[in-house]
Amino acid sequence: MNTRLYRLNLSEEAMKTELGRFLLIFGIFSAFTAAAAPSAVVESVQAPAWVEHGGRRLALLPGMQLDYSDRLVTGSGARAIVQLADGSALKFGENASVGVNAMAARSDGLFTAALDVAKGAFRLTTDVFRKFQTRRAINVRTGTVTIGIRGTDVWGRANDEKDLVCLIEGRVSVTHPMAEASAELSEPLQFYVADKGKAPGPVASVEHSQLAIWALETELQHGVPTQRQGGRWALDFGLQDKEAALALHDQLAGAGYGSRPLPERTGDGYRYRLRVGHLVSEADARLLVQRLMQQLALETPPTIRR
Repeated sequence: MNTRLYRLNLSEEAMKTELGRFLLIFGIFSAFTAAAAPSAVVESVQAPAWVEHGGRRLALLPGMQLDYSDRLVTGSGARAIVQLADGSALKFGENASVGVNAMAARSDGLFTAALDVAKGAFRLTTDVFRKFQTRRAINVRTGTVTIGIRGTDVWGRANDEKDLVCLIEGRVSVTHPMAEASAELSEPLQFYVADKGKAPGPVASVEHSQLAIWALETELQHGVPTQRQGGRWALDFGLQDKEAALALHDQLAGAGYGSRPLPERTGDGYRYRLRVGHLVSEADARLLVQRLMQQLALETPPTIRR
């Protein structure tokens, strides 16, 4: 990501104006969404979730780009889906912490990525129309297990007890620091697991019913507010003065919900309208209103708009 985008031509003088911090907030969001040909773009979010970049922690929003050294973090009950340039989708479950160590599309058509899933569950799956068209070399470290992914569908999880990888389709190689050699998973439903502090067991197979249970940990949940690229519903918190708008923006971001400031000129200066957008449906918007009223103890509910 080009860090120069963060400046957005904001002079030191402009940063001292009443609009300064809001322009900076909007500029940071724009930096995550403006670059051409991104390697990874956030497609869907079920909050709370954040992205850590350059010492800042921002609430995760659809359309944000992930790049080298970013870290994606999800909270309790959260989900996030990231679309990769090769047509793959990375799905993350709750309480995940995922570092982007490398990600690029090479000139010879090979897409490369290196991810560190320090905690949580993930699934990498490839668009059925592109899985035979794109060359990829993706390495994912999930806890102590490193996965070399050349296949099209794999699920894994790292927690305090064990690190686990399950092949759904394709082929992956797996390595572990306490194993004498790498192992290959080449048949659907094969899995590889290592208890913390111990060498991994042999490659084994799992039942479809167990995989279905694991897969739920990374799938979007029903009845949970969902934000997605192209979502047209939003919550409008109305016009507020600078101090109130900044306080609410920070409160929302701290809780894992991204808002965008929209300054509006009034007769006596500027006031600010905050919106939480990208919601998929009116039902999602209503669910989010209920959640925010309870979680943040808001005095006035936001307005639902399309």
